[in-house]
Amino acid sequence: MTAHSTAFADLLQRAAEPDRLHWQVLRQGVQFHALYGQPGVGPAAALLRYAPGATVPEHHHTGYEHILVLQGSQRDGQGHYPAGALLVSPPGSRHNVVSDDGCLVLAIWSAPIEFVTDACGKR
Repeated sequence: MTAHSTAFADLLQRAAEPDRLHWQVLRQGVQFHALYGQPGVGPAAALLRYAPGATVPEHHHTGYEHILVLQGSQRDGQGHYPAGALLVSPPGSRHNVVSDDGCLVLAIWSAPIEFVTDACGKR
């Protein structure tokens, strides 16, 4: 088996048993399990776990963001993304994210995101 195959198999195993992972708070209602790097600091990848009703406010992508929805669903102003959906946000794009019923996603960032609004919704 190659390193890629082994890493992919491990990722699926981790995602299948999220309660066995070490989670850290990313934002209120959103936790992360880092795969490499640190979210918000350069290139990074993580599993993100959204509680039901969790939101991520409007943010701007300084690099590519790839989101693969593994469980549940999330939505933004462009659409609704159920399990199995892959969302690619190119540099310069912006959106907010909501998960009405909660979800687990694989997030891969080539660069940090920048929030358009602060925690109180102010620009």
